[in-house]
Amino acid sequence: MSHLYRVISAVLLLFTVMTQVSAQQLFKGKIIDASTKEPVQGATVQCNAGCLCACATGSKGEFEFKPKRNCCSSVRISCIGYQPVIFDPGSSSLAPITVIQLQQASSEIQSVVVTANREGVRRSLAPVAVSIVSSRTINETRPVSVDQVLNKVSGVYMVNLGNEQHSMSIRQPMTTKSLFLYLEDGIPIRTVGLFNHNALLEMNMSAVKSIEVIKGPSSSLYGSEAIGGVVNFITTAPSAIPVMKLSVQGNSIGYKRAELQTGFTLGKWGIAVNGYYADKRNSFMEFTDFHKGTFTARVDYAFNTKTLLSNSFTYMDYYSDMTGGVDSAMYINKSFSSRHSFTFRKVLAKRFRSTLTHAWNENSKSTASLVFRNNLIGQNPAYAVKDDFRRTASGEWKGQKDLAHGELNEATFKSYVLILQHRQKLQWKESALIGGVSADVSPSSYSAEYIRINRDSVSGKYNSYRGQDSLLTDYHNDINNYAAFVNFETSPFNKIRLVTSLRYDLFRYNFNNFLPPSSYSGAPDSKNQFNRLSPKIGFTYNMSARSGLYANYSQGFVPPQVTEMYKGVKVPDLAPSVFRNYETGGWWELVKGKLTADLSVYLMKGNDEIVSMRLDDGSTQNVNAGETTHQGVEWGVNANPFKCLNIRFNGAISSHRFDTFHEKGLSYDGNEMNGAPRWMHNAEAWYRPAFAKKLRVGLEWQKIGSYFMDPTNSVRYEGHDVFHFRAGYSWKAIEVWMNILNITDSYYAYTASKSSSGYNYTPGEPRNLNLGISYDFANFLRKTR
Repeated sequence: MSHLYRVISAVLLLFTVMTQVSAQQLFKGKIIDASTKEPVQGATVQCNAGCLCACATGSKGEFEFKPKRNCCSSVRISCIGYQPVIFDPGSSSLAPITVIQLQQASSEIQSVVVTANREGVRRSLAPVAVSIVSSRTINETRPVSVDQVLNKVSGVYMVNLGNEQHSMSIRQPMTTKSLFLYLEDGIPIRTVGLFNHNALLEMNMSAVKSIEVIKGPSSSLYGSEAIGGVVNFITTAPSAIPVMKLSVQGNSIGYKRAELQTGFTLGKWGIAVNGYYADKRNSFMEFTDFHKGTFTARVDYAFNTKTLLSNSFTYMDYYSDMTGGVDSAMYINKSFSSRHSFTFRKVLAKRFRSTLTHAWNENSKSTASLVFRNNLIGQNPAYAVKDDFRRTASGEWKGQKDLAHGELNEATFKSYVLILQHRQKLQWKESALIGGVSADVSPSSYSAEYIRINRDSVSGKYNSYRGQDSLLTDYHNDINNYAAFVNFETSPFNKIRLVTSLRYDLFRYNFNNFLPPSSYSGAPDSKNQFNRLSPKIGFTYNMSARSGLYANYSQGFVPPQVTEMYKGVKVPDLAPSVFRNYETGGWWELVKGKLTADLSVYLMKGNDEIVSMRLDDGSTQNVNAGETTHQGVEWGVNANPFKCLNIRFNGAISSHRFDTFHEKGLSYDGNEMNGAPRWMHNAEAWYRPAFAKKLRVGLEWQKIGSYFMDPTNSVRYEGHDVFHFRAGYSWKAIEVWMNILNITDSYYAYTASKSSSGYNYTPGEPRNLNLGISYDFANFLRKTR
């Protein structure tokens, strides 16, 4: 009997154990970004009942969740920068794996930003004014050009000069000067010393998943030209699930575009190919046709969970008519004819990057990047066309009315770049050290040929031109930039994060002129060297998880550009321009999940700015003689009063003044800088109704205040208000959208200026309708939640 009892007891025990084992069901899944379809690393999967059952996703976004007991009827998934979701494992067929998509959070406060320290840090721990244009914002805006998303950032006004050409205003007036640094995945798009205000037309926006904007000097991390701001375009990585989207769109003023976005991961390989072809014909303004073809191919290979090799190649071919804006009479009369018929800009750009990343352990990571750039810009520029018949200094009119002068020029460079970087977490005070070195060797060439232009003396149109076998400029320049940088972060006290960084840059120009000293540009062969040590120090004080303050001091610098050094008859003795910035601000979650705000206040002083000084003999020479003051307040408010409604308001009040500025015989001391609106803001509301979850409707308001059109402060542009309407709807693999830009048909100018040669306006686009549709051919291959 006792033997039978033991057998029954053993069977019951075995049954109980098997029951408990079977209850511990293993849930497998993959978590991805709903917009980019990229894997989300570091997401937390935990029991929603509050027990200790939890796990985190790896580099591929995958997880295995095994509850310790029967308490996990639902699972909460959360990650910094995303909206948390509650997932019911029992409602899913887990064969072979469940894919869960996370929506990006509308608030930036707890987002991770890469640009702030070159590695990635939570927004609340970065003592800088930083804004993020998320992939969700880009996808819902469906921008035709970069300015349509970048201008949503407080204190940023990217000036649309037509056909993706642009100038910029970030803590500076609207300007074409080298005061902004443009990055792609943390690496400059162009080499130092060869700044081009149109550099962002070289971007492939179909390969961009987000944009980070650091406002104020960041030379301590990224080197020269990072003065008004740093704009970093983060490109799309291979998607965790197959994606193959084809989209087409067009608007009512001649613009057409076809776009391809693909990506997938297969084993250790990840591949993404993104590109588009855009074309514009017969727009509202004469002589503004253009076309652009670009693609980016990225191939990643994961040797293991610690080592990744990422390779990307971008190619772009661009051509645009260059109309050159309109004068005051044409602007007043709403005449959109062009005096030009042959001016153009063409750009051919190639970029290759190979980055090897290795994580030695949880506290140590190294990266090595090799970069190659090959760039050509050819122009028959409208800005170089000068009438022969014009007023002299004495007030007399002289010259031929049917003659004008211009040039054909071509600038090329190649870059060979090496960047080494290491991040080390330290045990003391939650400290971290990031350091590295870089070398950029960029041989460049520039040539300009004089052309004689036939001008209609009655209509003023420039009809034709012919070369004169006369070179205005012809030189070669080797540009070398060597740098070392370090960034140290620590928490010496509770709630306080101290961040300091330092960078040393050495520049060498080796100029070789192919023209004799008697030429128009006869500067002698020379070797010039510049160096600069750039510091930055700041701290954050997080009063709670929902509020924080920050302050920083930083320096930025700009070495003389190649064109400022060598485009003349002699080489001037120039030094880098230096900018010192003092800044404070904060961020607050005023109502949890409903209302957030951020604020920045800054004062920046510029010294040794390069100006063109008129000499006693009537000639001009570049000298370090300019001093300016820039100050302002920037803010952003984000409200979610209802789950289906999001309201955003970003704005800036600023003042930009000449302290000491004498140029070409004129003094601007104490004047407001031209092209510097005191007030600008961008407000937007999005409505996503609960009864139609895939529908979105948005209204945007762009405000640019009045500003002086010239440095003598003689005339103002009164500013403008522009409204845009956007709507989109997704159904399975199809998405359609409709954008009505400038819905009130406001008549305005993107930019307006006055100089000795007269007034110049770049007319804004009239009301236009943009329609688009996309289809994801890979949709049938996947099953997602």
